[in-house]
Amino acid sequence: MRIFHVFRAFVLSAVLTFGSFAVIDATVGPRPVMAQEIDSGAFQSIIRDQMNAFQSGDAVRAFSHAAPRLQQQFQTPDVFIQMVKNGYAPVYRPSNVIFGQSKATPHGPVQEVYVTGPKGQTWRAIYSFEKQPDGTWRISGCYLTKDPGFSA
Repeated sequence: MRIFHVFRAFVLSAVLTFGSFAVIDATVGPRPVMAQEIDSGAFQSIIRDQMNAFQSGDAVRAFSHAAPRLQQQFQTPDVFIQMVKNGYAPVYRPSNVIFGQSKATPHGPVQEVYVTGPKGQTWRAIYSFEKQPDGTWRISGCYLTKDPGFSA
């Protein structure tokens, strides 16, 4: 009988301990982005403002839309702008922009954008977003592919 009481106390203690960790984890840890958190208007506004910053040569403003991980990777607005000029010319100076769908993914929300690049080629840009602790969104990545089937 004594073993049963010791075992029951152990199980109760374990449930309370691990249960409290689950509550802490659920309230403190990062939350997955839910479909209702997809804010197409905000994503499009951020992308549009960053593209306008590229057009006007405002490296600081363009860099401000990058998520902290990207800012840490590129260190300065000038390094960031140079990377975009060299590797992302279609979004650096697009001649036309059409916004597609916003979608929830397991890695966070994305915004699809069709752009016409400097040489007239149409590209599909998938921008990923990351919600910041203050509730704002920042761009966490951009994936470009040629899109021969769409005319922006």
